Amino acid sequence: MTGSATYALLAVPFLGVALLVAVTAGVVTARRRGAGRRRVGIVSAVVAGAVLLVMTGVFNNVIVGLGIVAYDPALVAGPRIGLFPVEDLAYSIGAALLLPSCWVLLDRPRTGGADRPVRSERPSRPSRRHDQPPRRPEETP
Repeated sequence: MTGSATYALLAVPFLGVALLVAVTAGVVTARRRGAGRRRVGIVSAVVAGAVLLVMTGVFNNVIVGLGIVAYDPALVAGPRIGLFPVEDLAYSIGAALLLPSCWVLLDRPRTGGADRPVRSERPSRPSRRHDQPPRRPEETP
């Protein structure tokens, strides 16, 4: 890399897209009914994001400590958490925003009763005729 590029600048487009998708998902969620479901979804996304950040911290320290990954000190813009630069968490933050947001945007709202299960659109398997006994493997054509 040349110029004033840093690891933090590499993460900006990824975080920008994740933030844009998260805001869009927030608007879509606000327009849908079911505030109770929304609260549960937000809590689970926050818990999953926290777990993702902790696991990223642990495993980033392991791979940097083992020498699998190395960071150029001239390109590190912020402080370090253990052995890795803090800007490396930007990808985990982006993923924690992006995954639940895509889930919301790709979720098809249910029609009818909220407690009614959604039926599969696949045709059911034809049932076996009851007047014929099941075939043994050596009898199959």
